[in-house]
Formats: sequence, C-alpha cells, structure tokens
Amino acid sequence: MNHEAPRAGPGLLVSVRSAEEALQALDGGADLIDIKEPARGPLGRADDAVIRAVQETVGKRRPLSAALGEWIDASAKDVPDVDLTYVKWGLAGCQRRSDWRDGWEHWRRRPQHVLVAYADWQCAVAPSIHDVLALACHHPGSMLLVDTHCKDRGRGTGRPTMLDWLSVAEVESMCALARQAGVRIALAGSLGLEEISRLLPAQPDWFAVRGAACESGDRESSVSAERVRRLAKLCRSAVRP
Repeated sequence: MNHEAPRAGPGLLVSVRSAEEALQALDGGADLIDIKEPARGPLGRADDAVIRAVQETVGKRRPLSAALGEWIDASAKDVPDVDLTYVKWGLAGCQRRSDWRDGWEHWRRRPQHVLVAYADWQCAVAPSIHDVLALACHHPGSMLLVDTHCKDRGRGTGRPTMLDWLSVAEVESMCALARQAGVRIALAGSLGLEEISRLLPAQPDWFAVRGAACESGDRESSVSAERVRRLAKLCRSAVRP
C-alpha cells in the first residue's frame, strides 16, 4: 500500500499524461501523482498502457490516482488492473440521474473512489456542488475533489478557474465542512500560483494542478519539474494549525 508522508501544508497533486511527465512531477516534489489525458476532457482517461507505465515508473514512491472519464461513459466503470490508491469519475450529465450515488457507494473501497464536485455544475449539467459535498460528508474517510468541467468557458478573459465560479469564502466554508466531517478535500480547476495563494487559508488537503505544472502554463504541453517545484514550495509555505 502507498503511504503519504506527513507535511506542513496542503499536498500537491500533479496530473500527468506519461511516465516521462511522472518523473518530472516526482523531481519537482509532487505529493500525489494523478494520471489523465487532458485532450479527452477535464477527467480524460489515459490509455491503460499509459496508466500501467506510470505506475511502473512511480512504484511505491507516491500514491497514484487515475481519472476514468465521466460516470455516464460506458467505459468509465472499467477500473484498470493497476495498483492505484484512488480513481475518480466526473458527474457531467448526471444532474437528472440518481444512479451516480449508488455507483459511488459501490466503488468506495480500494482503489478509493473520489467524489468529484464540479464548481461549474450548471455548465456541466452535473449534480450541484452542495449535493456532492453533502454525500461526501455523510461518509467520514471519503475524499472529495472540487474541479471545473467547462475549461473553455469563462466569465472574463483567459481560461476560467474555480474562483470564476466560487468565492474564496465559499471554498473556505466547504473545506471547513469537509474537515468537520472527516472528509479529505482536493481543490482543482485551472488553479495557478495566484489562485493557490488566495486559497491557502482554506487549508485543503491537496491542491490539484495540470496546466500550472506545464511549460508555459498550457495543460496540453509537458509537465516541468521547475514549475512543479514552485507550486510545491508554495503549498508547503502554509502552516497547518
């Protein structure tokens, strides 16, 4: 089993699309390696061969997670036969469905299924962020990821971030509720150094990044160890009570 080392502040989760990127993330000090294919969506599933190659490269050095697509995708429930700590599905298109709750109940065992709440749930036609948070809080020990789905639709210029949909105060409230319920929470959604700095007081368990860890800040380019290192340093600058 993978074990996470104690740390002073929030951990840094870095999403990679290859074994080579995983090595860059490790070199930069990522605390958790996530495997996904960004060209296939916010939680795009990488090919099983890629997932296996990353697992063989990382080994037991860090916990591993893998994105498996959206719950409504037929292939999403096919969990690869790889030693993963976490797997996650998005809930886009599930706003009028109830089976996602039963599905999560079924997959709560190892590898642990991470509940995903989309900050832009209206755009994603997903269950509301409040409904997903409430379900997680009914299950102490669960893990929640707050992400964004509509990566190319913003309220201003440039790529939208989670803070285009939620205020810092709202995020802090969500994190506090999660802590009280014994739920671990990761914050994602095109977050960069500026957004992470603003959200450090929320004290999440992890900040999850892809674009911010890539060259030129482009999620379609390659992960850079130096960019990972800057993000990890910022996360570790936070002091937990």
